[in-house]
Amino acid sequence: MTTHSSTAEVSKEPERSEDRQGIDEITILWISEGMSCDGDTVSLTAADQPSIEDLVLGLIPGLPKVNLVNKVLSPSLGGEDFLAPYRAAVRGELGPFILVIEGSIPNQNIIEGDGYWTSFGNDPETGEPQTLNWWIDQLAPKAWAVVAAGTCATFGGIHAMSGNPTGCMGLADYLGWDFTSQAGLPVVNVPGCPIQPENFMETLIWVLYHAAGSAPPPPLDHMLRPQWLFGKTVHEGCDRGSYYEQANFAKDYNSPKCLVKTGCWGPVVNCNVPKRGWMGGIGGCPNVGGICIGCTMPGFPDAFMPFMDEPPGSTLSSLAVKPYGAVIRRLRGMTNELVNHEPKWRHNKRKLTSGYDPHWRP
Repeated sequence: MTTHSSTAEVSKEPERSEDRQGIDEITILWISEGMSCDGDTVSLTAADQPSIEDLVLGLIPGLPKVNLVNKVLSPSLGGEDFLAPYRAAVRGELGPFILVIEGSIPNQNIIEGDGYWTSFGNDPETGEPQTLNWWIDQLAPKAWAVVAAGTCATFGGIHAMSGNPTGCMGLADYLGWDFTSQAGLPVVNVPGCPIQPENFMETLIWVLYHAAGSAPPPPLDHMLRPQWLFGKTVHEGCDRGSYYEQANFAKDYNSPKCLVKTGCWGPVVNCNVPKRGWMGGIGGCPNVGGICIGCTMPGFPDAFMPFMDEPPGSTLSSLAVKPYGAVIRRLRGMTNELVNHEPKWRHNKRKLTSGYDPHWRP
């Protein structure tokens, strides 16, 4: 397994924008053979602002030409034909390239004797499976940028939950949080179970504009997530947020009110899905009656289980807001009643009652 120190040795200092020439053509090597369900690749195909088709067809102004290698979108039947660009990259004959990893990274070191957790192709000389870990060790130090797609790849996700036998982890845990790519970038984490399509495409486009020399590096938070996407909580963008303020809490999942008492973790989870929607601006878990279970967070799933139970902080917060919410709800109801009538001066009579005096002089 690559350690923090060995990773740092193969990395180089970030290039200053004035010293760097823009890249005209770049390859994206996407490996989804981590411990995952391939849901992030499937989700990506739903993106339309822009779509993956727009990207590979060169329809986005200012970007380098992009060659995408992904098993779902590949015209190849697979096998060595599909693996050719990956093997070229290992030999140092392909460049520059962006390495995208989908799925969590298992710990090969805990296996005693032969065996492996997950593999990607076979060794041409021995015929033995080549592990995901081997590919990451070979490709990450050579990559122009490294991107983790989905919560499994970013933080370990479902496969890294307590009691798992694989020792799974996120990509930054594996490479080291001090890892930097050939472009001087850390691992770029785009969490989500699966990724929100536009979130991932927007991040990838930013990285590509940076490769073209026309944008700075994407701003990342302390967990290496894009700040502009994960800087706010679910609650801050939720359609049901005003119900919380007024202490209107749902008691079951058929209610349109705030879902915090039925298991929603939205007030403490960094995610923009309610604000952005899921596909075409529509959806987003609480917006359509689903509680937030924290799937974009580093502590997922352990810190949010058991799902559907009321979060520990919701009782205190709901008690605090109840007296205030009750008063505000009553006052707003009175004001609502007042402004739900037309003013008295709107009538069909001979006398003006609005206060307007055509003969008034200062």
